[in-house]
Amino acid sequence: MGLLHDGQWLDRWYDTDSSGGQFECQQSQFRGWVSASGAAEHPAAAGRYQLIVSLACPWAHRTLIFRQLKGLDKFIDVTVVKPLMLANGWEFDTPYLGHNYLYQLYLAADRDYHGRVTVPVLWDKQAETIVSNESAEIIRMFNSEFNELTGNRDDYYPAPLRAAVDSANEWVYRTINNGVYRAGFATTQAAYSQAYNELFDALDQLERVLASQRYLVGGQLTEADWRLFTTLIRFDAVYHGHFKCNRQRLADYPAISGYLRELYQYPGVAETVDFGHIKEHYYASHLSINPSQVVPIGPRLDFSLAHGREGLTA
Repeated sequence: MGLLHDGQWLDRWYDTDSSGGQFECQQSQFRGWVSASGAAEHPAAAGRYQLIVSLACPWAHRTLIFRQLKGLDKFIDVTVVKPLMLANGWEFDTPYLGHNYLYQLYLAADRDYHGRVTVPVLWDKQAETIVSNESAEIIRMFNSEFNELTGNRDDYYPAPLRAAVDSANEWVYRTINNGVYRAGFATTQAAYSQAYNELFDALDQLERVLASQRYLVGGQLTEADWRLFTTLIRFDAVYHGHFKCNRQRLADYPAISGYLRELYQYPGVAETVDFGHIKEHYYASHLSINPSQVVPIGPRLDFSLAHGREGLTA
């Protein structure tokens, strides 16, 4: 993302290995850190940071959820880019710092930047630079570094469970978070078939796990659950059809769908989910998959607790 091609900026979450038709996720390049220490390069402070996201992107969605869970909505402002991501990449709805496109903000942070232009972005208004564009690290900053400011000490990455959370994250990323993209952006039948089978093998395993325990790790809600949630919430709306992950819907998995509904109820989480934005982005931006740009009206989705998880305990 962000490399010039035919005079235009390509801004995608993915790259495809032409030799095998397989999806390859790109690495983030801005890896700064907001710290509770006042002497830090990027100290935790009210009003200093801007979070830039797409409501479509599951990686950006993680950061929005942690902003809500940790009470940071009063301290960190949010800019949401437009749903469509076309020749010039992510576009601001109204100019941000005089910029119309996100790639321009990347160049403001580093005039020699030649990487991919991705969301989320955590922008330091005072230093006038990007702190991080790595969602996994942004959510950990939100989890711990602003606690003195907010008074919210909820911990989604507790020290005794960190090894288990890291292990769960690796499995979820490899098989599910990235698995839907490997299927959706595969350019050969063999690559698609492999990704499809591995994805549904993982979902079958996840169903077995969640049929016997409430959360992924340690009997409590952790970062691992929220990293999984942002893929699951999009599955029936876009991945099932648009990405051809269509063996079955998540609604057909009793334990997974109950788990998904439960997480959706957490205060502030539902307001971070915008299915109109999500569907418009996927169906109208991925021209190689859907050149007509027609956005489907359905499916009907119900995340109420009508079919709760009464039989499970933590």
